[in-house]
Amino acid sequence: MQVFVRVLATISILLFSVVIGCKQSFQPKTTAVPGNQPTGESMTTGSPERLSHGDWKLVWGDEFDGKSLDLEKWKFETGRNGWGNNEWQNYTNGDNLQVGDGTLKITAKKIGAGQNPGDYSSTRLNSRRSFTYGRIEIRAKLPENKGPGLWPAIWMLGDNLGTVGWPSCGELDILEYVSYEPDTIHCAIHSKANNHGDGTQLTSGGVKLESAEEEFHIYGVHWTETQLRFYTDDPSNVKLTFDRPNEFTNDNWPFDKPQYLLLNIAVGGSWGGNKGVDDSIFPATMEVDYVRVYQE
Repeated sequence: MQVFVRVLATISILLFSVVIGCKQSFQPKTTAVPGNQPTGESMTTGSPERLSHGDWKLVWGDEFDGKSLDLEKWKFETGRNGWGNNEWQNYTNGDNLQVGDGTLKITAKKIGAGQNPGDYSSTRLNSRRSFTYGRIEIRAKLPENKGPGLWPAIWMLGDNLGTVGWPSCGELDILEYVSYEPDTIHCAIHSKANNHGDGTQLTSGGVKLESAEEEFHIYGVHWTETQLRFYTDDPSNVKLTFDRPNEFTNDNWPFDKPQYLLLNIAVGGSWGGNKGVDDSIFPATMEVDYVRVYQE
């Protein structure tokens, strides 16, 4: 009997060691992401397990299969307000948008003499529905590379923008692009603690994507209660990861509240116009194949 007990004890110890060893072997390895990284914030990249669509339910989307914009899903945000970045475009109520052949086309145009606010027109679309957490994917092709002055973006803003303002509402830049820097995309987050207004934004920096203007690519974010992970084409192709800080507040983690989607092309501005605006590039079009929101 004593021998039998000793054997059982030995087996138990061995099994416990195997379990602990396996658990440790699956801890992800992480490395720092280039860009601004204020003390206390966690930014990592890794090789996350591929998330198949079979693990997710499509809860909202638009395939743009008709001949007109679905106004039950989208609304126009209009005006020539500079939009906080000294931009030059006037956002119109449909004059710069077309749906056909299975895609949405947003076109920036030169409508005046040029080189001044209001001399250009474009579209800024907001989704009517908002989301908290999920996997958001947009398949799009950026404007043809002709010269500087364009600033297309695919992004998200907090529903509470109207009450708390920017950047307290939080901003997720799934894709940003400036046309004076071809074949290069950017991902970023903005909050009260981290934003470009005071130079503490958290960004991927410029990421090379050689066919961004010639081919459609998927731009996505996997957003959970504790992490934001931005990727291109596949969830394993991570460009920026931001972990919720250990001591989180609305200032450094406003990303636990609903956010809505935006699609737009800005002209000029403090970043898009940093190298000037070439009037010969117009009209310029960003084409969107689909927008899809999945949740587990």
